[in-house]
Amino acid sequence: MNEIHGHEVMQFMIASQQAFTRQSLEEALIEKFGPEARFHTCSAEGLDAAGIIRFLEERGKFHPVDGGFTTDPSKICNH
Repeated sequence: MNEIHGHEVMQFMIASQQAFTRQSLEEALIEKFGPEARFHTCSAEGLDAAGIIRFLEERGKFHPVDGGFTTDPSKICNH
């Protein structure tokens, strides 16, 4: 099973240069990492795609744009 760090999700979002909705990001993560992928951060583990989206959103890692949200490098912690 793939274990993906939340930073990789944010880097993927930045590289895509597009806005996402929760649904479109979840679909993109499943397409990129696979339906069985699990995501983790420094303080959470075992999250599915919807779970990592919720986790990052709750921690203010996204910012709204027309049609959805995105993120930027300043939102990625460096530890």
